[in-house]
Amino acid sequence: MNITFLGHSAFYLESGDYQAIIDPFITGNAASQIGLDGFEHLTHIFVTHAHGDHLGDAVTLAQKTGAKIVTNFELANYLTMHHDGISVHPMHIGGRAIVDGVIIKMTPALHGSGIMTEEGQIYSGGTPCGFLIEHDNKKIYHAGDTGLTMDMQLLEMEHVDIAMLPIGGNFTMDMDDAVRAADFVQPKAIIPMHYNTFPPIQADPYAFADKAAYPVHVMNTGDIISI
Repeated sequence: MNITFLGHSAFYLESGDYQAIIDPFITGNAASQIGLDGFEHLTHIFVTHAHGDHLGDAVTLAQKTGAKIVTNFELANYLTMHHDGISVHPMHIGGRAIVDGVIIKMTPALHGSGIMTEEGQIYSGGTPCGFLIEHDNKKIYHAGDTGLTMDMQLLEMEHVDIAMLPIGGNFTMDMDDAVRAADFVQPKAIIPMHYNTFPPIQADPYAFADKAAYPVHVMNTGDIISI
């Protein structure tokens, strides 16, 4: 499986015919520097919650490619009510499903998920989440936006290959809590995310790497690793 970092919390996963994107905040993300071209063959779009820096370009990509949006039940319903030409797979925390050949489990995240309309109204975007994504005997844990939670200890049993953990603080856990999260999950390696995109989430990923007890891949936008 190839993993491409798209900036912030966005990743592109590719393994044979399986091509997925997680939290596709590309348009409007100064840290991304990657356009929407090159994703014509997407099969899955994972959205951890409704905030704009995570929902991002999910609808546009779903309409262009036919890829299925996997997200929480309330957000899935909201998206189908307000946008034509998209396909969704709704889930909830703790649920496990096989979606077009990919094994997915929705994990807890401590965060919000509100949607603000152009008219200034705020709707509930359902329950924020993370994802365990398994394909071709490789398992990815994308924590989403979250604080540290004791539930992460249960993920040790999942034998995670790569854990994508936020480290920027303020809206999510900081580096120290991300180190503790890694100790709970016990992945083979870590990719730090959700840092340095905005002033409130400044963090040094190399300082995090020094503190972590597991190998850390510090990725720049466009970098690719293979697992």
